Amino acid sequence: MQRYFTAAHDKPYRGQPGRRAWLLALCLALGGCAAPELRPVADPGILDAQDLAAASASADPIGALVTRKLTRQQQAAHEPLISAALDQLGVPYRYGGSSPDTGFDCSGLVSYAAQQALGMKLPRSSSAIALMGTSIEKKQLQPGDLVFFNTLGRRYSHVGIYLGDNRFVHSPSAGGVVRIEKMTLTYWAKRYNGARRLDIDRLAAAPAR
Repeated sequence: MQRYFTAAHDKPYRGQPGRRAWLLALCLALGGCAAPELRPVADPGILDAQDLAAASASADPIGALVTRKLTRQQQAAHEPLISAALDQLGVPYRYGGSSPDTGFDCSGLVSYAAQQALGMKLPRSSSAIALMGTSIEKKQLQPGDLVFFNTLGRRYSHVGIYLGDNRFVHSPSAGGVVRIEKMTLTYWAKRYNGARRLDIDRLAAAPAR
């Protein structure tokens, strides 16, 4: 089913008439300067009244709309990564493991999910994966970002995939299985090292290190 870049009509948008018309015109321009029903685009979201209201209240309406659009694209692009990791829930931990048959260590799970879902080759150590992508502040975390922890007395010694709502999926340690945990648990909160956001287009064809 094709998706179209258009304003949803389920809720009326209230605001200054001139402002509203200008924002609607901007939406069409971002969609390709064509009537919505004639110009499908790859945007996974649909601009709705909430988007328009947020843009209207912003000092930079164009920037606000673009930011919301890019955020939705980012989340949609990483949905396969999350799904691939969640498919491995319950698989036993194994040091050096990188497949459902052998089991996974933390970086093995992340690398496997990235390869299966995105065709992206990542290094096979959490510290090397930490060198990939863009550093993200905790308050900026989005589903699909990689989260890192100090579990062995050194930075970036553990990695998982952020799911949203302070949860992440990972392969923990010997005797454990791939599972979902809360980053707010004292153990993880004390050891949090930061996050990285992968640039899928740039890294997909890069050789593993």
